[in-house]
Amino acid sequence: MPQVFQYDLIIVGGGPAGATAARCLAPGVRALLLDLKHPGPGSFAKPCGGLLAPDAQKVLAGFDLCLPKEVLVDPQIFAVRTTDLATGRTRCYQRFYLNVDRQKFDLWLLELARPHAELAQNARCTALRRLPGGGFEADYRQNGQTRTVSAPFVLGADGANSLVRRSLFPRARIRRYLAIQQWFADRNPAPFYSCVFDSRRTDCYSWALAKDGSFLFGGAYPPRGGPAAFEAQKQQLEQQFGYRFGAPLRTEACLVLRPATPFQFCTGQGGALLAGEAAGFVSPSSLEGISSAMETGRLAARALSAALTGGGSAAARYRAAVLPLRLKMTAKLCKCPFLYRPLLRRLVMASGLDSIRVEDGPDAG
Repeated sequence: MPQVFQYDLIIVGGGPAGATAARCLAPGVRALLLDLKHPGPGSFAKPCGGLLAPDAQKVLAGFDLCLPKEVLVDPQIFAVRTTDLATGRTRCYQRFYLNVDRQKFDLWLLELARPHAELAQNARCTALRRLPGGGFEADYRQNGQTRTVSAPFVLGADGANSLVRRSLFPRARIRRYLAIQQWFADRNPAPFYSCVFDSRRTDCYSWALAKDGSFLFGGAYPPRGGPAAFEAQKQQLEQQFGYRFGAPLRTEACLVLRPATPFQFCTGQGGALLAGEAAGFVSPSSLEGISSAMETGRLAARALSAALTGGGSAAARYRAAVLPLRLKMTAKLCKCPFLYRPLLRRLVMASGLDSIRVEDGPDAG
């Protein structure tokens, strides 16, 4: 007998990728969206600096979406202070980011998705299985109760530590880092956004940012020894560069992915697709992932809707659709040596190329 499914699609994860996918599905698709976040206290919140880069702004513009003012936070900063701890050199570069409350941004995207999918919030997907006759079965826990649901398709949009990727594509390995971020009361003389390179402690980077009266400092580190490297960076920034931290108000940590080659992206196969960071679509140069999450969510929704209404392979459609994004990420891989190899970075910063001088501000080098 044919398999009877409760839904057409199960979306695991309601961040920018999952929420966008749900909102972009064709009318009539029965989708269930599982997400840990909820509007009340104690909700899961992704550790994130909360800056919308120009790529993410462009994707929102393509959707004809305008950010509500409640999502924006003070201050809006127009330059990034870039510091190389090995040389002590600092340069300032003009950048056009939007400073947002990441939790409110994610919840706003979820509300946009609500008319298009059934939302199960404060819900954790605990297991995912392929069914013998085709399709998938998922267990999720919500408000102390466990439910089991089934669908012919599943979309993994559940981030760096994706359960969908681990369950269905265990060989899809992508370079991982431990992201640590702390919040402090902002005691610095003027708000700023800073990018810190420290080759002795990580081959990625760290960030510092003012946000609504708070001061955030975070970074991405190798999983082993990450907390010690984080504390050592704080101490050096305080003693050598005048950063003011004080006692942390809260500490956050999570895994982040950073592709090392063009072959580390995993889009899925059969009836299982991966989007956003779960698929590895994170900028290897900046760790920016919101733009890729929304774009892959849109493309996955289009491929899944076509397969549900007209047949054919959703995975093949999706794989072809994300090819331009793969090429874009490959170009960012080519940019990485100029940021992360100490000698090349030293030459770029010494040249002053594209930098700006800040009057009465930090030493521009």
